[in-house]
Amino acid sequence: MNETLRQLYERKSVRVFEDKPISEDIKKQILEAALQAPTAGNMTLYSILDITDQAIKDRLAVTCDNQPFIAEAPMVLVFCADYHRWYELFCKHVDEVRKPGEGDLLLANADAIIAAQNTVVAAESFGIGSCYIGDITENYETHKELLNLPDFVVPACMLVFGYPTQQQKNRKKPGRFTIEEIVHENVYSTEKSAQMETMLARRNENVPPEGSENETLIEWIKRFCTRKWNSDFSIEMSRSCRALIDDWCKSEK
Repeated sequence: MNETLRQLYERKSVRVFEDKPISEDIKKQILEAALQAPTAGNMTLYSILDITDQAIKDRLAVTCDNQPFIAEAPMVLVFCADYHRWYELFCKHVDEVRKPGEGDLLLANADAIIAAQNTVVAAESFGIGSCYIGDITENYETHKELLNLPDFVVPACMLVFGYPTQQQKNRKKPGRFTIEEIVHENVYSTEKSAQMETMLARRNENVPPEGSENETLIEWIKRFCTRKWNSDFSIEMSRSCRALIDDWCKSEK
């Protein structure tokens, strides 16, 4: 296994960091790696907010589902889907310009997340851990104001970075599904998706989720559904996404 693959296999989310700053040189290299990511039409349909203001970090730790480690992370990046600058440019030079629509939002969102993953891989090469914070897509109105986002700029994802503590390095990576379970040849197989209990039983047996070693599979599924799917934050995320899409589509020049 080559070094790139080894790092991909060993990488896991890190939520506890050493009290050690990330140098400006390394931060620059990580950000440069983001800009090397594939992008639709070479348009770079995203912007990156480098959150250095501790007050904003503290606020994000609260608005993103009350997770204090966000405020403690040495580096916090918010990746935004961004059609603002292109739309402004087109309107300046072209007589008739359509407004960005839902398809443009999805395309820009994909651009942003692809770039974000490049920073994860780059950081890992420096021994720097990372964790995606999906909760940045909650509380849309609050985050729009907090981050001063204009029309056609919306949060796609957030990442926190830092050097992992020894405990985090030693922590076992959660189990993953297998190629056979996830890869479908040519067309989607509903027979595969119907095997979720079997897939979870195998995955959880290999690397049990934390705190669930003595649970039955059905108990674990029920608890997981309550904690994730039926949770208040999941409901708020869907509400925020509806508000985000409505705002994107209703914005006018």
